[in-house]
Amino acid sequence: MLRKVNNSILELVEGDITEMKTDAIVNAANTYLKHGGGVAGAIVRKGGRIIQDESDRIGYCPVGEAVITGAGSLKAKYVIHTVGPRMGEGDEDDKLKSATLNSLKLADREGLESVTFPAISAGIFGFPIDRCAEIMLGNIIGYLHGTIGLKRVVLCLLGEDNLDIFLNELQKQVSE
Repeated sequence: MLRKVNNSILELVEGDITEMKTDAIVNAANTYLKHGGGVAGAIVRKGGRIIQDESDRIGYCPVGEAVITGAGSLKAKYVIHTVGPRMGEGDEDDKLKSATLNSLKLADREGLESVTFPAISAGIFGFPIDRCAEIMLGNIIGYLHGTIGLKRVVLCLLGEDNLDIFLNELQKQVSE
């Protein structure tokens, strides 16, 4: 599903984020940027060891912040690594908001025109998918109303159920 937001396109798709052809994909990383499992592991397996090597040189990313590496042999040019909150650590909603906004700001600072996000923290970090959809979409939509260079933001969700949750939330937040 596509929605025009200000001068940008917001798109929701179901699929494999490692197959996305945007300037960057966002990796829901851990603070030490060790990409062993989940989406992070899949990104390194498909894009190559160079992504982990560049992440090792960076070494650390605090919760709510974002860093960027090359994307190896992925279809995207870059990987933006952001650390979302783990449920139970406190202040999770604000941390997810920061992770989302800092990823968008980094993409803009780097001059990128398109970026694809997963549902940050909604996997092994245990963040409820409905809250994730509300927070991420609200902050992405708000950001797209600013003066920015991003022309396209994609949310790539794993599974039809997750896509439906994000689609329903998008309907609430953006009219035709």
